[in-house]
This record gives sequence, C-alpha cells and structure tokens, in this order.
Amino acid sequence: MAEDANRTYHALTIPSDALEKGGAEILRAGLVDEELSVAALRAFDDPAVWGEVLADIAHKIALMFSAEDAGLTEQDALTQIAEAFVADIGPPAARDVPSARKRSPAKKKPAGRAAKAKKPAVRKAAPKKAAARKTSGAAKRKKR
Repeated sequence: MAEDANRTYHALTIPSDALEKGGAEILRAGLVDEELSVAALRAFDDPAVWGEVLADIAHKIALMFSAEDAGLTEQDALTQIAEAFVADIGPPAARDVPSARKRSPAKKKPAGRAAKAKKPAVRKAAPKKAAARKTSGAAKRKKR
C-alpha cells in the first residue's frame, strides 16, 4: 500500500487564463525518482525561440522566489538561475558562422534588440497563444 502512495504524480493546476482563453501546453516538467522528466511539443520552427521561452520561464520563477523570500530580489534570483544555467549548459562556443563573418558595411545586420525585433514570428503548428503563460517582453517584441 505504501508503494501506491509513492506512485501518485502531483500535477500543477492549469493556469486560469489558459482555462478561460484556451491554448496549447508546450512544456511539462516533473521530478520522478529525483530525476527530471520532460515532455515538450516542438511548437516552433526555430529552436532559438525556445531560448526566449526558457528566459521567460526563468523570469517567472525569479519573481516567484522574490515574492516568497523578502531577502531576495527578483534580479538576485534571476542572476542565480542564469549562473546555474550557464554553469550547467556551458557558455556559447565561439564558432565560424556566416553571420559572424566580416561583411561589407552596407550588408551588416543590426545588432542587439533591434535585430530581434525584426525577426518574423516562426511558430509552427501551435496557435498564436501557444503557451499557457502570459506574454513576456521578448515575445511581445517578437510580435511587433
């Protein structure tokens, strides 16, 4: 009998905005026997969009920690998350990619956020509101 109690999976509730407006779940993560178990939907054509999704998740988790711990600011929590992420995944490797090669000044791409804002939305099969989450600043910039 005790084994059956350990086999119960404690799932989170569906966010109220997702229940009201609909949407599509694109990521589910859980702990099973102290290991991360993940199911994901390939909701985007460009894997870089997942970087924006993960950043948005990090911001929401940092906000949760800062709300529950008066001694921890959202930025401090976000810094801890980011440092652990980089330590685990490693810094981006320097590699020779076409966008990094020297170009003539006329063909140079804009840098930073301006370049991000000009990227078209690249959602694949998921509807406009693909995630049951509120749109982040990065996602809002992407829609412009």
